[in-house]
Amino acid sequence: MTTITNPIPDTMRAAVLTAPGEPLQIQEIRTPRPKSREVLVKVTACGLCHSDLHVIHGSIAFPTPAVLGHEVSGVIVEMGADTQHSGLEVGQQVCGAFLMPCGQCPDCARGRDDLCAPFFTFNRLKGQLFDGTSRLADLDGNVIAQYSMGGLAEYCVIPVTAVTPAPESLDPVASSILGCAAMTGYGAVRHGADLQYGETVAVIGAGGVGSNIIQIAAELGAAKVIAIDIDDTKLVAAARLGATDTVNSRSRNAAEAVLEITRGRGVDVAFEALGIPATFEQALELLADGGRMVPIGLAAGAQTAAVPINRLVRRGQTIHGSYGARTRVDLPSVVDLAARGVIDYTSVVSLRVPLEEAGATYALLQTGGVAGRAVVDMSLRPAAE
Repeated sequence: MTTITNPIPDTMRAAVLTAPGEPLQIQEIRTPRPKSREVLVKVTACGLCHSDLHVIHGSIAFPTPAVLGHEVSGVIVEMGADTQHSGLEVGQQVCGAFLMPCGQCPDCARGRDDLCAPFFTFNRLKGQLFDGTSRLADLDGNVIAQYSMGGLAEYCVIPVTAVTPAPESLDPVASSILGCAAMTGYGAVRHGADLQYGETVAVIGAGGVGSNIIQIAAELGAAKVIAIDIDDTKLVAAARLGATDTVNSRSRNAAEAVLEITRGRGVDVAFEALGIPATFEQALELLADGGRMVPIGLAAGAQTAAVPINRLVRRGQTIHGSYGARTRVDLPSVVDLAARGVIDYTSVVSLRVPLEEAGATYALLQTGGVAGRAVVDMSLRPAAE
């Protein structure tokens, strides 16, 4: 095991969800240590994602107590066993991805990191890593579950399959969003939609993920990128990031607006980034004949949406779910796009807060009060301090 020269403390601060519906508590817990094919990262920043809200409110079952936070940037401070051929080194600035593939199951073997069964079995159901244990515990040794790597803490353990080096030219705080908001958007456009040059696109939900879908679709040559939201502030930002048209669906019928913009045709691809039955159904209404609907947003619990069967069949339309991306290939690609200025990730980050304000910021996110992405910057301290 290789460790950075500065000593790693025995304990660390973390934002702990003690039970669904309870406020996050800043606690001193044991600092985790990496095992085989894992690295320990000193967290620089962690993004606050809408999908965390489902765990916080208990609409998606997850064990507690738990540490959330699944998109991080930081510096590797310790390497576990069997990491010598990973291309990673102590002292590297890195980005970590929420979707942590085991790298060994049949789906990982065929390159479908997004379908890794052990990830869902161990992490998403039990809050564990691939040996069936969490790396987190309180000061008495009681187990704390980890949602992905549990990035809302001063240190986190990440499998080497979900980490990629980040150039020093990247903003070390804003680059935290590359492992979820940006990678999820990239996966939706690149794999979910297989977007072709000159196609037309609508994006329902112009928040953190939607903002990245807009940028990537524009970069890949979409003829029209129509941003749909109920918040004019988010729509103004969407236009700056590459949306050719914007629609406030609170004041205007989105389907009618899209038909007008596309001269009665509809769009080739409609992305739904919210996970709400009403917007899922709305996305289907926007499609042209032969169009593809790509849902990305996770619903709160086991929700369903109505699908117009005859229209889907007669018009040759498809629904292609997209969960994240293919981490081992796509995370390095997303980091490279950010480093080359193709993805404007810094503008997507609209709010930087200290760890102590994570809970209040999640509440703001719940009410739609965050345009783009909020991140916890571990270098910040509350004003009272």
